[in-house]
Amino acid sequence: MPVVHHFAHGPVNPVAAYALAFLGSLLGLASTARATATGTRSRRARWLVTAAFSIGGGIWLMHFTAMLGFDIPDSPIRYDPRLTLASAVLAVLVVGLGLAFVGTGRRALWKLLAGGLFTGVGVAAMHYTGMAAMHVTGSLGYQPRIVGASVLIAIIAATVALWLSVTVRGRGPIVLSAGIMALAVCGMHYTGMAGLTVDLVHDGTPVRGMDPIVLILPIVVSASVALVALAFGALLTVTVVRRRDVRPLRAHPVSLAEFNASMPIPYSSTVASHDGKSG
Repeated sequence: MPVVHHFAHGPVNPVAAYALAFLGSLLGLASTARATATGTRSRRARWLVTAAFSIGGGIWLMHFTAMLGFDIPDSPIRYDPRLTLASAVLAVLVVGLGLAFVGTGRRALWKLLAGGLFTGVGVAAMHYTGMAAMHVTGSLGYQPRIVGASVLIAIIAATVALWLSVTVRGRGPIVLSAGIMALAVCGMHYTGMAGLTVDLVHDGTPVRGMDPIVLILPIVVSASVALVALAFGALLTVTVVRRRDVRPLRAHPVSLAEFNASMPIPYSSTVASHDGKSG
């Protein structure tokens, strides 16, 4: 079996991957807390969409960042851009559907378990779709037991994430929950990578796909644009809510007689006036 490096650049990639997963989870949980607290369907939908892009996008960026640390010295590594893009869309889609399923309507245990199962399998599908986009000089395989363990971790992580999304409130609990979610997502990724097997075949055939370094710039630009759009959307939603909560004061004409009748007369003035008349 050829030499495979999962941490070719040392701790840089896993630390960066965890940070991205944490930030995505943090923004996502904050958005779901807003969605639960809001009173209208339209605003709830906006916050849930923001949460889907935050959590799903954070999971996918974690995956890609971690994969930048994967290296096979005896083979170049290339990526199919279409499958890479499909894995990103899949991550956002399954998280969004899971949040919409659990975060709307009445809460129920069966909804949480069904949503966690669907979202977990979807996140695992995102991971292995991203892995299918990777090409080397030869072929890639997986150990079934480890793959099953990674899918199980994804389901548990997704169920916990959905549960946290509808229950956690407050700045401290949200930060702690985001850290736990990020740890679970990274654990799922590296568990799946531990089951990877590589069979190299040096037959002179060029490896298809794009160099991962070439993909960094469009991914960074896309992620930055998405982050700015999410922040702008969240700010716009908060601004609209505050404007609706502030009710303008309307002038109401009052006659002089009504004004005098509404004014209380001090007891001392009344007594003094009475004494003056009697004297």
